[in-house]
Amino acid sequence: MMKKILEVKDLKISFETYAGKVQAIRNVDFDLYQGETLAIVGESGSGKSVTTRSIMGLLANNAVVESGEILFNGSDILKKSEKEMQKIRGKEIAMIFQDPMTSLDPTMTIGKQVAESLLKHNKISKKEGLAQALELLKLVGIPNAEKRLNNYPHQFSGGQRQRIVIAIALICYPHILIADEPTTALDVTIQAQILELLKEIQEKMNSSIIFITHDLGVVANVADRVAVMYAGKIIEIGTAEEIFYNPQHPYTWGLLGSMPTLEGTGDRLYAIPGTPPDLLAPPVGDAFYPRNEFALKIDAEQQPPFFEVSPTHKAATWLLAPQAPPVTPPEEIQIRWAKFKEKQLGRA
Repeated sequence: MMKKILEVKDLKISFETYAGKVQAIRNVDFDLYQGETLAIVGESGSGKSVTTRSIMGLLANNAVVESGEILFNGSDILKKSEKEMQKIRGKEIAMIFQDPMTSLDPTMTIGKQVAESLLKHNKISKKEGLAQALELLKLVGIPNAEKRLNNYPHQFSGGQRQRIVIAIALICYPHILIADEPTTALDVTIQAQILELLKEIQEKMNSSIIFITHDLGVVANVADRVAVMYAGKIIEIGTAEEIFYNPQHPYTWGLLGSMPTLEGTGDRLYAIPGTPPDLLAPPVGDAFYPRNEFALKIDAEQQPPFFEVSPTHKAATWLLAPQAPPVTPPEEIQIRWAKFKEKQLGRA
């Protein structure tokens, strides 16, 4: 049995704004196990980044934690002071941000930037810090790392800068690595290399990864489990195989149907109709109800509970209620799944 390293329980976070209170995170629950990769997917604004920033203790000043616990090794992160969080942040839980140029200091050599967190958390000399920074830069695949320790961020390509950001996050060998859309700004080839790199490093270090993305295709080969978020809630969670091959929530169907394929057959991408709800006044029933072509009358009146599909797979949709009519996903989505499965089997 894998060790549970992180537990998020009934997390509820709102933001005070001039327009009113935005209910950004609404009763989110999930666990993270030692050595696994959990992908959190969903459209922009679904609450993915707010959830992970709360784990890092990096919420904005107008954020209010209404309820919940984030247990890291049994201790609640939400109750820790900023001083206590500084000891955890970077050392035990680290984060790779989306845009490496905003994460790197343009006035500081990359050797110093990679070593900085190590020098702060561990009592070692600058020389030892730079030696370990060099090892990490080699590990993440920076060519001629010895010669490039004294280079500045602008002297590296986009893909190399993202590798440097990964080295900074890994320097203290954290237990949990949060990757917030780390490949969005990169081209497809570099994207694949970075994902492969994260996979390799995880195997070497046995760290746990939370991977945030809006693109299900990106995590197909790296995630052990996938949590799908919509309107501040997790609406489906399961192993990667369950989510990709047996999805149950109509929103997950839509996300999978909107994944482009590389065949160039000219077939139309599936688009989920409508827009996400306004979280200043979340709907009474299922938040996906207005966009759901399979919606039932109860969807407008009550939020669905989680229904268990298997011991590792559950989804919050009334379509799984025993009295619900049987429904099959649209044909265009099924065609896309078939192509996706073919591609995955080809890689196996």
